[in-house]
Amino acid sequence: MIRVVLFLFIVGALSFGVAWLADRPGDVMITWQGLRIETSLMVLGGAVLVVMAALALLWTLISLVLRSPTIVARMRRERRGVRAYEAISHGLIAVGSGDASAARLHSAAVNRIAAAEPLALLLAAQSAQLSGDRDAAESTFRTMASRADTKALGLHGLYVEAQRRNDLTSARAYAEEAARTAPALGWASRAVQEFRCLAGDWAGALAHLERTKGTLSKDDYRRQRAVMLIAHAHALEDTDRDQAKAKAIEAAKLAPTLVPAAATAGRMLAEGGELRKASRTVAKAWRANPHPDLAQTYADLRFGDAARDRLARVEALVKKTPGHVEGVLAVARAALDAREFKKARAALAPYLTAATKRIALLMAELERAEHNDEGRAREWLARALNAASDPQWTADGHVSERWQPVSPVTGRLDAFEWRVPLTGMVAAPVIEPLPPMAPLPHHEPMIAPAVPAPAESSQPNAVPPPAQQPAPPLESAPPPAWLSVRAQSSVSRPKAPAVIPLVHPPDDPGPESSEDAAQPAEPQTSGWRKIFE
Repeated sequence: MIRVVLFLFIVGALSFGVAWLADRPGDVMITWQGLRIETSLMVLGGAVLVVMAALALLWTLISLVLRSPTIVARMRRERRGVRAYEAISHGLIAVGSGDASAARLHSAAVNRIAAAEPLALLLAAQSAQLSGDRDAAESTFRTMASRADTKALGLHGLYVEAQRRNDLTSARAYAEEAARTAPALGWASRAVQEFRCLAGDWAGALAHLERTKGTLSKDDYRRQRAVMLIAHAHALEDTDRDQAKAKAIEAAKLAPTLVPAAATAGRMLAEGGELRKASRTVAKAWRANPHPDLAQTYADLRFGDAARDRLARVEALVKKTPGHVEGVLAVARAALDAREFKKARAALAPYLTAATKRIALLMAELERAEHNDEGRAREWLARALNAASDPQWTADGHVSERWQPVSPVTGRLDAFEWRVPLTGMVAAPVIEPLPPMAPLPHHEPMIAPAVPAPAESSQPNAVPPPAQQPAPPLESAPPPAWLSVRAQSSVSRPKAPAVIPLVHPPDDPGPESSEDAAQPAEPQTSGWRKIFE
């Protein structure tokens, strides 16, 4: 709107000027070098305008001729840029679709046109990874790491390649340099933290966590710091007990439901005579995550107590979580130690129809201690071999008897969970469901009778005593629902993967080489035949 008003104003001003000159005619006379020119004012004005237009046109032509090399160079550069953009686009699409030959062709075309462009280097590295040429990929990533604009991407690629060849020293060096160059890089921060935790450098891991705390949420920061503190406390427990106690107490404050932190802090507080504080720490963690370590720590809070006193203390703890199986097992264990056999048997009785390994072992110990019945004890031991598993410390398929701060499989911090092994695995999506299987005939489990070894006798022809007939075996029942109890923690639902990954980022292992892809896959058996494999 403003431009229209300005245009109308200029046109009106010119019209007013022309009309004003036409109403006031006059003559103009020019004398120069004996020449005399007489004309009207309007003709002179028109002539001046024509001369000015001619001069402007002449200057435009001269400047165009002078700038023609620059113009031609710019046009060629723009044309090359368009060709390079098309080649890079098609090359990245070929990488995402897994077409190694097309990716190499487009990468070669880009290198001829614009070899120094960042996207050209990325396409060269991706096509080399797709073709299985690790040396070429690493060389390209080194070139990228030497430039300021692609240094982070180059270091990431070098880190991935070092991990592929199992060169952990180089991988850690690349991650450390990337973390120093760009502290906000999530992969570098996680890698540095994992390497320091795997090496047992808990002081360095805590220092790195403090530097990168701005990139974490408050809950994640508190949880990770608590895990590192309790791991550091375990490492210092034999050398500097006071510092270990301080770190364990701080870990229990940061994550009150973390079982190792509460158990260690409660034990160390009890050693220092702070029984009330120790009991509160353990009881708070027990309400959230009942665990046998917490029950054992709570039972042993007061040193020198009799077994019946420890049983009373455990029963008081179990009342905070009524009906939980860990409480039942804790009471049964304490009752056995106190030789309160009726109380132990009453606690385990509701769970005998679907006894787990720990319950079966406790029953075997109970039969030996109460009745000295070796036959029944062996029967329960036999049932324990095939009984359902109890919750254990599990991380990435690895089962450990004790909690560990880092997964020995992936190096992930705080990976261990208290759950039944293999129950947390995520099943792959079913593309085509198998046909329904016919029910198989049910076979009763058979247990071989336990024959006690003959006692040594001085009589050479002594007849061995008759073997005890075992009780009829109980039918195996499905594991109860309480076996799937896990430590209460915020577990997010995994995100659905992309349908078509356009480009494999360097932190992803990326496409494998064509030789690996050419290997024939093993034939898969489907349907009811899987049952007999």
